[in-house]
Amino acid sequence: MAQTKVHRKKRQVAIFIMLMLLWEAGSESIQYSVLEESETGTFVANLTKDLGLRMGELAARGARVVFKGNRQHLQLDPQTYDLLLNEKLDREELCGFTEPCVLPFQVLLENPLQFFQAALQVRDINDHAPEFPAREMLLKISEITMPGKIFPLKMAQDLDAGSNSLQSYIISSNPHFHVLTRNRSDGRKFPELVLDKALDREEQPELRLTLTALDGGSPPRSGTTKIQILVLDINDNAPEFAQELYEAQIPENNPLGSLVITVSARDLDAGAFGEVSYALFQVDDINQPFEINAITGEIRLRETLDFEEFQSYHVDVEATDGGGLSGKCSLVIKVLDVNDNAPELTMSSLISPIPENLPDIIVAVFSVSDADSGQNQEVICSIDDNLPFLLRPSVENFYTLITEGALDRESTAEYNITITVTDMGSPRLKTEHSITVLVSDVNDNAPAFTQTSYTLWVRENNSPALHIGSVSATDRDAGANAQLTYSLLPPQDPHLPLASLVSINADNGHLFALRSLDYEALQAFEFGVGATDRGSPALSSQARVRVLVLDANDNSPFVLYPLQNGSAPCTELVPRAAEAGYLVTKVVAVDGDSGQNAWLSYQLLKATEPGLFGVWPHNGEVRTARLLSERDAPKHRLLVQVRDNGEPPRSASVTLHVLLVDGFSQPYLPLPEAAAEQARADPLTVYLVVALASVSSLFLLSVLLFVGVRLCRRSRAASLGRCSVPEGPFPGHLVDVSGTGTLSQSYQYEVCLRAGSGTSEFKFLKPILPNFPPQDTGREMEENSTVRNSFPFS
Repeated sequence: MAQTKVHRKKRQVAIFIMLMLLWEAGSESIQYSVLEESETGTFVANLTKDLGLRMGELAARGARVVFKGNRQHLQLDPQTYDLLLNEKLDREELCGFTEPCVLPFQVLLENPLQFFQAALQVRDINDHAPEFPAREMLLKISEITMPGKIFPLKMAQDLDAGSNSLQSYIISSNPHFHVLTRNRSDGRKFPELVLDKALDREEQPELRLTLTALDGGSPPRSGTTKIQILVLDINDNAPEFAQELYEAQIPENNPLGSLVITVSARDLDAGAFGEVSYALFQVDDINQPFEINAITGEIRLRETLDFEEFQSYHVDVEATDGGGLSGKCSLVIKVLDVNDNAPELTMSSLISPIPENLPDIIVAVFSVSDADSGQNQEVICSIDDNLPFLLRPSVENFYTLITEGALDRESTAEYNITITVTDMGSPRLKTEHSITVLVSDVNDNAPAFTQTSYTLWVRENNSPALHIGSVSATDRDAGANAQLTYSLLPPQDPHLPLASLVSINADNGHLFALRSLDYEALQAFEFGVGATDRGSPALSSQARVRVLVLDANDNSPFVLYPLQNGSAPCTELVPRAAEAGYLVTKVVAVDGDSGQNAWLSYQLLKATEPGLFGVWPHNGEVRTARLLSERDAPKHRLLVQVRDNGEPPRSASVTLHVLLVDGFSQPYLPLPEAAAEQARADPLTVYLVVALASVSSLFLLSVLLFVGVRLCRRSRAASLGRCSVPEGPFPGHLVDVSGTGTLSQSYQYEVCLRAGSGTSEFKFLKPILPNFPPQDTGREMEENSTVRNSFPFS
């Protein structure tokens, strides 16, 4: 903290020294003059010519005229930039009795910054006549007064200056007096009445004279007052002051009623003629702030003093005795300056906003002043050290506020700067002036996506123009520099029809699917998006978007085996001796979907004899549920449903025909119809035997009839030896789902029931056209082996 204060003091001292040097360097100035009371708009000077500038340069460089304080006495013609009078000037109001009346000002050129010192002298015109403080003066003169006696008179005042001010006094013609014009120490003229001829009270007890004050104007102006002279009886001695001239000093901040000085006079007469009373001789003088005690001669303050308005006062004091004789002394009172005026700051130019990224930009031009004098008038300027700005002193009392380096709007967009002006008086007074400086944006920040990559999920079979997600980017700049436009980048894969797949809203980054997507055709695709701001130059950034297509349950299970193509279905043969759990066959199905949509389960919906067969739900194997018996029907029809795990689920069904046989060693297999007829014919045979036993004549006929029927059955069974073989490979796009009864490769199956051989074959042919990698080949071979081994025949 201490180091900061030392640094700030050093900085203020350096600025103060630079200000003094610049003051000396710019001390030479151009002087103009104008008569007071001239009309507004009066031509003063051709500023372009006087400053040695080119035509139009004043306008191009932003010229302005700056006076101290807030008054603007001169103005620049907006077309010619000639210097014109901005208002009527009253010299007496501006300068009082000071002569010459000079108003300093500066001509400020902003771009580049340059100052010219100038001054305007207001010349006096004779617009005021002398005025006496009273219309009548009273003098009491003893008749024994000897000729040559001088009697001071109250002087007149003239607000004009120079030759236009009061120059002389004259008195009306009379035999006893003439008047003299005297100069006071402050340069003002006062009259004295001189007795030329002794008075005689008995002859003329009273005289009336006219005193006239004349100024030096052309024509001269005058003012008059009456003098009444009373001739007194003998009073030998007039009061006499101890000093003819008294001097006193008083600080301007002394309170009212404070004692300034005490004057003293004595009269050698006795009695009433020796009693002295005091009075201020010029009581109506301008701003007379004093009063005197008539008995004691104490002079006290009756109004507050202001050093900045009057630095000294010249007071005449009169002492009068009881006989009317009087004496006079003069009192000069000097007012001492006190640091009672805080510094003033006048802002001449303020630029806001200022662009970022540029150093040494002039932000403000201002002037400082202090109405005090001496050391109380010396000022220093400072700002906070933690701000990126510098104060530089310019000519006379002007300062410029500039940027110390390049600013960054994204870091700080607004600065509140407090300029502190402190004088060197005791105690020190200061003034603080706050300004707000805005920083305008430059397009120096590229857009930034909230994510470098996005992953979006879209369920297949979506509706066109579906909103599938959004990308978002931000830009730290402002205004048009932060307004972003989104676009799709050319795809890296030239075969990807990106323009027909997705589109992007250029204003908000929303992504839309242009058409319905098919998971089975396209599972995922990737593309780039760009965000570009609208600044100059335009800046951009990129991000990657990956779209994953989610599978929808839009494919029903497809049964590979057994085929349902409209041809006669193959019949599965099961020996009656099969135990519970005997593998009858396996329903093989696939689903074109993926994931849980392709998880298949199997269910026996309908059977000729419920409870005899069952279907394993996970692999589609059809097995016997119990031990078969002779009482079970030989022919069975099973309806198996294959169902996926989608939402909603889809399903397919297949019909299986199962024939129960006594064994595979029979010479032939009867047709289902023949077996049924045989089952119905057994009781008839018993009846025939009984009939043959009872009727021998019919035996031979019955035997022949039985043989004929058996031959007929064999010929019909031979006609059943046909098989259905699916032609060509199965669709190659079928997807493997482990453990669900689906296939990863295409297979052909051949199921044949051949007449005459007494046996049946179920053949698994080799896989054809493998379209997928061979990672599951081993499992499929194992599955094929398991199925093959489940049949007791080849």
